[in-house]
Amino acid sequence: MLQIQGFVFNFAGENTYILYNEHKNAWLIDPGNSNEQETKAIENFISENGLTIRKILLTHAHIDHVLGLQWAFDTFKVPVVIHQQDKEILDMFQISGMRFGMNLNHIKVDLEYINEGDELDLDGEAFIVYHVPGHSPGSIVYHNKNQKFMISGDVLFEGSIGRTDLYKGNYEQLISGIKNKLFILDDETQVFSGHGNPTTIGFEKQYNPFLQ
Repeated sequence: MLQIQGFVFNFAGENTYILYNEHKNAWLIDPGNSNEQETKAIENFISENGLTIRKILLTHAHIDHVLGLQWAFDTFKVPVVIHQQDKEILDMFQISGMRFGMNLNHIKVDLEYINEGDELDLDGEAFIVYHVPGHSPGSIVYHNKNQKFMISGDVLFEGSIGRTDLYKGNYEQLISGIKNKLFILDDETQVFSGHGNPTTIGFEKQYNPFLQ
């Protein structure tokens, strides 16, 4: 049985997730920890639950989702899973930091590229990869059909969608991806977003003003 623990980090109120199972194997998703206190929150949870981080997953590479990425890679020494089309965004990390008044170092990690339709496995639990660009060119959604939930990053929020006015954003592309890839899934599917509260596919189909 998979369990998910969320943390709200950094200036953007970004959701970082730890996904783990009864075997104590875990994935760290979108490490946005930006200071010692936030990093300690992750470390304490991992330590208290005896978890082993097997992969670091990115839904996309905007600055608020990767502020803790270098620390995570250096600490756990496991591959960083990302869509290749967001490598350019990751490479802009320093420049993005300057825009927010941050003096950041270039991120140096080992990347593992994934694509639409790929499957990731955590001890027999399969996650299907959906490429849903529009917020960023390489935005990825990770869907677990067995337990009916997804990690959606900034693709889909409770009552909203990801911004499309950022670099290489595309409104029509994002709306099309949500409707054609996510809204065909079971209405009960839980959506764990990159910001804000969890929601469900059924709720968003009925009430999300961007998707009516």
